[in-house]
Amino acid sequence: MAKAGLRQNDYLFPSRKHDSPHLSTRQYARIVDRWVRSIDLDPAEYGTHTLRRTKATLIYKRTKNLRAVQLLLGHTKLESTVRYLGIEVDDALAISEQMEV
Repeated sequence: MAKAGLRQNDYLFPSRKHDSPHLSTRQYARIVDRWVRSIDLDPAEYGTHTLRRTKATLIYKRTKNLRAVQLLLGHTKLESTVRYLGIEVDDALAISEQMEV
């Protein structure tokens, strides 16, 4: 038994639809849109992708661990992660060479 009474196969955000055990991408986008509007932010500037990118950037800034960010984002190539984060390639390669895999 996990925290908050959740079992290992439970979803933290279950779907209200019976044919799906978890939120769809569209349901998630609607929730984020409503939340952004409720705090008077521009939904054109804040969305699901913005949250994903912000989380990845914060993890990278705190840890400098490109490999961890790459795994979290599901990127197969480190170069994709570097581009996604907008960091300099030379810096990324220097950090990457220091990491044990």
